[in-house]
Amino acid sequence: MVRILLFSMMMLLASCGGSGKPDVSKIKVDLQLQRFEQDLFRLDTNHIGEGLAHLRNAYPDFYPTYFQQILQVNPADPASEPIIRSILSGYRPVNDTLQQKYRDLDWLKKDLADGFRYVKYYYPDYFVPRVVTFVATFDVPGAILTPQYLGIGLQQFAGKHFSAYQLDEIAQMYPAYISRRFDKEYITANAMKAVADDIYPDQSVGRPLIEQIVEKGKQWWLLDHFLPDAPDSVKTGFSGNQLRWATENEGNIWGYLLKNENLYSIEPATIQTYLGEAPFTQGFPESSPGNIGQWIGWRMVQKYAAANPKLTVQQVLATPAKTVFEGSRYKPK
Repeated sequence: MVRILLFSMMMLLASCGGSGKPDVSKIKVDLQLQRFEQDLFRLDTNHIGEGLAHLRNAYPDFYPTYFQQILQVNPADPASEPIIRSILSGYRPVNDTLQQKYRDLDWLKKDLADGFRYVKYYYPDYFVPRVVTFVATFDVPGAILTPQYLGIGLQQFAGKHFSAYQLDEIAQMYPAYISRRFDKEYITANAMKAVADDIYPDQSVGRPLIEQIVEKGKQWWLLDHFLPDAPDSVKTGFSGNQLRWATENEGNIWGYLLKNENLYSIEPATIQTYLGEAPFTQGFPESSPGNIGQWIGWRMVQKYAAANPKLTVQQVLATPAKTVFEGSRYKPK
C-alpha cells in the first residue's frame, strides 16, 4: 500500500508544472525529416518548369508554402521563372556552404524527436509535423510552422562568422548581437520555440508592461518543459556572460524597474526597452542583455509554478498574468 501511494505521488509530481524532468522514453514519436533544399538546388535551370513540377509532386504540402509564402512568387506563372533562376543562382554558394556544414542531420532528427516526446507528454494530442529543411533569402525566419510541416531555414544557421552575415545589407537586418545566434546549437531551440508559440501564442500585445513581462515569461517557461536539457543561454538567446550578469544582478534589475518604471505602463517605448531585441538594455550596463523583461517574467513564472506544484503546465499558462505576478511574490535579492 505504501509503495502504491509513493508511486502515485511520484506520478502526480511528474505531471505538475513545478516538477522536474518527466520520463518520456516510452513515448513514440515517428519524426520524418526531408531535405527540400537539396532537391531544389538540383534543379536544371534550363528546364525549370519540368523541375518545378517534379518538386511539387515530391513536396505537395510544402511546395506552395515555400514559393508562395516564403519566396512570395507564383511558380505556376512563367513570369516567375527568371526570379526563381536568380534565387537559385545567387544562393547557390550559400547552399554549398550549408551542405558542407549540415551534410548529416541525424543529430537534428534525434534532438527534435526528443523535444516532441516532451510536447506529447504535456499535450498528447499535439500533431507532430514533418520536418523539412530549406534554404531561402536571408530575411526568412529560421523556423516556420505550418499545419503539416516544421520548416527549418538553414540560411539562418550558417555559423556566426559566415561571410554573408557581415555584408552591410544583411548586417543592418541582423546586427552582430543577433547573428551570433545563427549557428548549429540554436536550431532545435528555434524550432521548439515555434512549437511553443503555436501551443501558447503571444497574448501580450496591448497589455501593461508587467503583464507583457509575465506573458513573455510563460513562453520561455513552456520551452523549459519541451527542452529540459538545453542550456538557458540557448533558450534565451543570451550569451553566457549576459546570463551570468542577469543572474548576479536579478535583485538590482527588479529594483531598478520598481523605482524607475510604472509597471502598468502601456507606452510602446517602455515596452520596447524591456521586451525588445537590443545589444543591451537601456539604463543598464552594456554587459546586460536586451529583452531583460522576458527573463524577469520567466523567473516570475518559475517562482509561481514552484509555489503551486499541484498546477499542471496548462493551468499555469491559463493563470492570468497579474495573478502570476502577485502570486509569485517576486522579491529577488
